[in-house]
Amino acid sequence: MSGKLKNKIAVVTGGSSGIGLATAKLFADEGAKVAITGRKLENLNSAVAEIGNGSIGVQGDVANLANLDQLYKTVETKLGKIDVLIVNAAIYALAPLADFSEEMFDQLSDINFKGTFFTVQKALPYLNDGASIVLTSSVVAEKGVPNHSVYAASKAAIRSLARSFSAELLDRKIRVNVLTPGPIDTPVFETVTSTKEEAEAVKAGMGAFTPAKRVGTPQEAAAANLYLASDDSSFMIGSEILLDGGIRSL
Repeated sequence: MSGKLKNKIAVVTGGSSGIGLATAKLFADEGAKVAITGRKLENLNSAVAEIGNGSIGVQGDVANLANLDQLYKTVETKLGKIDVLIVNAAIYALAPLADFSEEMFDQLSDINFKGTFFTVQKALPYLNDGASIVLTSSVVAEKGVPNHSVYAASKAAIRSLARSFSAELLDRKIRVNVLTPGPIDTPVFETVTSTKEEAEAVKAGMGAFTPAKRVGTPQEAAAANLYLASDDSSFMIGSEILLDGGIRSL
């Protein structure tokens, strides 16, 4: 590895699986000391063991502000001030407009939108000047897709937050950018289906829908996060990397 994050401290929310785990592993391989978050302790501990390299896990829910406070206090105590913040924790909930419940709306909004906002706000005292923040959006933020209304709106809000955060943090030279993936091969498909076979069918359907005729890999998303986290992207501010297999453009 090239050591692009040597001696850096990185925090990855939602780091126990999928894009978050692949990102945490790559960052550790590139020399960073990594802290990850997750809601399920068993998954968190397994991920920390997989990441290695002195990584730590802090259990918590990004929608719970007290959990965020504890996260950053723990990271400061065990690792130090933060150079890279990957705001990746989110949930994926689908339903037709007519059937979307208030409970579903609140849960999705609390984690995806509120959680993203306060993950950044609560981090501010713990970030080094010149830090890099990466928010995770989705290609559906700019498309009309059936059953995705609330999820898509939450991800569009995240794209907007990156612009506003960037403008406010210019004096600290903190860059805020966005990773906008299309369908990625993660356990998320299992959260919206009843069986593994159904999950594989949904994944295959989404792959067929992309011009690339496949879903992306967590490692491809992690590589994009590394670019945004490192000095390679030093001239990117309030911008995004679109990693969608051509869905938005073709």
